[in-house]
Amino acid sequence: MSDAADAIRNLLHRYAECVDAADFAGVGALFADGAIRAPGLPEPVRGAAAVQRLYEASNRVHPDGTLRTLHLVANPIVELDAGGAAASCRSRYVVLQATPSLPLQPIIAGRYFDRFACAAGVWRFAERGIAIDLVGDLSHHLLFDLRRSV
Repeated sequence: MSDAADAIRNLLHRYAECVDAADFAGVGALFADGAIRAPGLPEPVRGAAAVQRLYEASNRVHPDGTLRTLHLVANPIVELDAGGAAASCRSRYVVLQATPSLPLQPIIAGRYFDRFACAAGVWRFAERGIAIDLVGDLSHHLLFDLRRSV
């Protein structure tokens, strides 16, 4: 279990790292065989190119080339399916942000509901469900008004 759980936790953190760096191609690659479900999306967004386009169209990239965010993922509960080729994970996230005109603060918090598949010994996202629990000032982060989408 620990090798699989470690690989899955690494995927959780790789996602956060890619988003914070505005590496939207990297985010897309994580979902090459997967999909994202989130409030405001009429249907799941599937595949690397579609996920990359979603993140490019919705996130504000700052002059330093990043989102000026820090995505923290906590409390992952990894559950392997009996066959060992699939797993689920529930976790929580908090996003911090600071810009020249926005003091450091949490801007959003919620939960991830993920499914993973393992093929040829490699774990991948199969699906990420995003739930939003708390919303702060997202005006320096998103290119749309999230409150109107949920």
